[in-house]
Amino acid sequence: MTADDDDAYVFDEATGEWRPASEIAAAAAEAKIEVRDAAGNVLTDGDSVTLIKDLKVKGANQTLKQGTVIRSIRLTDDAEEIDCRHESIKGLVLRAEFVRKR
Repeated sequence: MTADDDDAYVFDEATGEWRPASEIAAAAAEAKIEVRDAAGNVLTDGDSVTLIKDLKVKGANQTLKQGTVIRSIRLTDDAEEIDCRHESIKGLVLRAEFVRKR
């Protein structure tokens, strides 16, 4: 029994081969999505952002004004969207192009 025998294998559909799960995890970590705001700054989970323009919120009949601060953002799998909360709107998803890192 070698060290590789303890490692689980995962089928990689891109290559059509069975690869060790540790290699797949390492490749996923390298390919992590980088989310950037309107000014080109890299955003991370927990950052605070400021809106750069007025945004009408669909389904809430409300407009978030330019300069509104949104705290504790969460990144999504999409590089263009961030998940956040506002005191009056829950489940708010904003496009990264409309925010600037504080």
